[in-house]
This record gives sequence, structure tokens and C-alpha cells, in this order.
Amino acid sequence: MSTTASDQPGVDKPRFRDALRDLPGRVWIISFGILVNQVGNFLPVFIVLYLTNRGYSGIASGFVLAASGLGKVLGNVVGGYLADKIGRRWTIVLSAVTTSGLTVFVPFLDALPLIVVLVGLIGVTSQVYRPAAAALLVDSVSGDQQRLAAFGVFRFTQNVGAAVGGVIGGMLANTSYTELFLGNAAACLLFGLVIAALLRDVPEQPSDQDDAHAQTGRSVGYREALADRVLVRFLVMTVFAEFVYIQSTVGLPLHVNDVGLSERDFGFLIGLNGLLVLTLELPITAVVSRIRPEYVLAIGNLITGAGLALTGLADGMTLLLGTVLVWTLGEMITSSVSMAYLGSLAPPHMVGRYQGLYGVAYTTGTGISPLIGGALYSLGSWVLWGMVGVAGVLSAQFSLPRRGAASKANKQETIDD
Repeated sequence: MSTTASDQPGVDKPRFRDALRDLPGRVWIISFGILVNQVGNFLPVFIVLYLTNRGYSGIASGFVLAASGLGKVLGNVVGGYLADKIGRRWTIVLSAVTTSGLTVFVPFLDALPLIVVLVGLIGVTSQVYRPAAAALLVDSVSGDQQRLAAFGVFRFTQNVGAAVGGVIGGMLANTSYTELFLGNAAACLLFGLVIAALLRDVPEQPSDQDDAHAQTGRSVGYREALADRVLVRFLVMTVFAEFVYIQSTVGLPLHVNDVGLSERDFGFLIGLNGLLVLTLELPITAVVSRIRPEYVLAIGNLITGAGLALTGLADGMTLLLGTVLVWTLGEMITSSVSMAYLGSLAPPHMVGRYQGLYGVAYTTGTGISPLIGGALYSLGSWVLWGMVGVAGVLSAQFSLPRRGAASKANKQETIDD
């Protein structure tokens, strides 16, 4: 992407607080839409409980979750393509409306094969909006600080929506699963209406890349995106980082049980994580905003990996609380920075596809990591926590620029100075 004056070496960046205050209206509109969508995003959280309540086995639930996971991977691929092809706004609206329409049918199906197919389709449609929403944020801002502020707000609304939605979803599920899924459908539809009514795409600016592709007649696709070695390193980093982080929901509860603690204790640990993220992530993002993002990601991934790896040495609640503080700090350091950094990598004509590939890496990591984590833990808890530490180091390594690229960047900074 083109750089602004604030991105150039030797030019002072605006303060994060100022960048936050100066965010354009599009950022707040899309963030509000995300808040609405997240509050009503009940299906991924409650589908297993729903199936169990209906009398289906754990194996049946596994088939449904597998279909959903595969759908989410495909949905990011489709969403990235559509975001660049038909525009961000209509991609989001299409995703929201189709997800709403499909979710309505969930509580009225009895045959497991139909449920598997339907939930798989919802997995696709529910992810299509994500690359488009992220691309719209990238389009709407200029400069590293404003981009980081935009994704900080975006993630904050996601976290608030998930926290509120968990409480509302629990209340609805206790009353009626039909009401739960109809509420999910209504939230998706409202999300689509908000975007259709209030949002407009950023006018597209012709770029040198567009002119080159027009002259050669060569189409732009995912193959071109994957030729970017910096992007590929970022995607590999994402998979390793997700393997580490997902053990907070796989390895951690298994460890809590093994050391004689209760489900309530595990809930307290996860609740502490959520509370810290809601209250401290934006301030921490402001603190790290002036540091080169590759180094921020490397440090944050190391901290997350160390915190979760140390879980294996914690045999009581006090020590476990300490490990949660450590890996939550790593999470808060990296989350907004990683999304903003990806936005800085993409050429203007491929922002959607870059975000789509990130979604593929993220959903792949979150999809396969529970299986790998559970298998490693069955071999011995030390095997899992040791691999978590290794994966944390690898994710940090892939966060850093290649030596040649780093040396070239340092030389350029010296010349500019």
C-alpha cells in the first residue's frame, strides 16, 4: 500500500489517542454493526449444547463442528474474493442476509445429515463478511496509527459483543433453543440492514498495479497474494500463534481438572482473561503503537507462549492466575497489531484477498489445534506444554522480518535520516 507522511522514517507519528479521536465515521459504523452481530452470534457457542439436549451423541456433534470448521475456511476464501470483486459493503450485506435466512431453519431440522449440511453452509456464509469488514477498515484510514486505532476499536466491539452475547444466549437457551436461533437470525439481519443503510464503500482509487494488470490482461487472484513472502510468513505465524492460544480452551481445562480444581475455577480463569482484555487491551495497544509491529508481534507471541507453557508447572489456583495474567498480556499486545499490520501489507487491489487468506490461516489454526492439543495431552501433559512453548518461539520467529529484508529496511532508515 502507499505510505503517508506519518509512515515515513524520521516523521513523528500522531499519538494513538489522537488517531482514535480522528477515526472516520465508517469505522464506527462497521464497529457498531460488528457489535450487533456478535451479541447475537449464538450458534457457534451453543450448537453442541443444543445437539446434546436433542439427544445426539458426541460423535454427531463432532461431525457438525467439523462441517462448520470447513465452512468457515471456505467462507474466508469466498469473502476475500467477493470483497475485491463486488465491493466491501455488498459482500457484508450478502453474508449477513444469507446467514440470517439459513439460521432460521436450524431448530426445525431433525435429521443429522441435514443439520450437518445446514451448519456447514452457515459456516461459509457467516465468515464471508469478515475479509470485507477488515478491508473496509483498511480502506477508510490512512497511516499506521489510524489503522491500528481502527482495528483496536473493531476488536473492542467484538469482545464486548461476545461477552454480552454469552449472557443473553445463556438466558435464551435456558428458555428455548428456538428463540435462541431466531434471535441469532434477527441479529444477523439487523447487521446487514445497518451496513446497507448507513455504509458506503470508499471510492476506489486506480493504482499502478491495476494499470499493469489492465495492460497485460492478467487477472488478480490468490496465487499472486501467495507470492508475497512477507504475507506467507505472517500466515504461518498466525497458525502457530492460534495453536498456542487455543490451548487456553483445550489444555487449560484439562490441566485444571488434573490438579483437582473445579469447573467454577476454570470459569473464573477465563472470566479474568475476558475482563483484562476488555479493560486493558486498548491502553496497551496505545503503549506499543510506536514500536515496529514485527517486533511487537514477536514479543507478544513469546509472552503468550511462555504464559501458556508455564501452565504445566502450575499446580494451584494462585499459580494458574499468574499464568493467565502472562498469556493475556501477550494476547492484548498482539491482537490489534496483527490485524493492522496485515492491512499495511496488502496492495489496494488485493486487500480483500489478503484478509481472506488471514481468515483461512486463523480458522485453520483454531480448527485443527484442539485436535492436536487433545492428542498431545493424552500422551502426557508435559508433551503438550512443551510443544506450546516451541510453537510460541516459532510464532515469534515468523513474526520477525527476514534478515535480508530487515537489513534493507535499516539501511533505508539510515539514508532517510
